[in-house]
Amino acid sequence: MKGLHLVTWILLIVGGLNLGLEVFGWGIGNYLSESLTTLIYALVGISALVEIFTHKDSCKHCESKSPMSTPNQM
Repeated sequence: MKGLHLVTWILLIVGGLNLGLEVFGWGIGNYLSESLTTLIYALVGISALVEIFTHKDSCKHCESKSPMSTPNQM
C-alpha cells in the first residue's frame, strides 16, 4: 500500500504543477500528443480518487492513535 500511496502522491504533484504551468502556457498538453495527455490526465484523476478514499490509512498524521485525537485524561 505504501507504493501505491507514493505513486498517487507523485501523480498529484505532477498534476498540480501542470495546472500551475498552464497559466504560462507551458502545460503538458502543449508538448505531448492528445492521447498521451489524456492518459496522464486520467491517471492524475484516478490518483486523486485513490488518495481521497485511502489517505487516512496511509498517512501517519491521520492515524487515530495520534495524541491530538485523544482527549486528555486527568
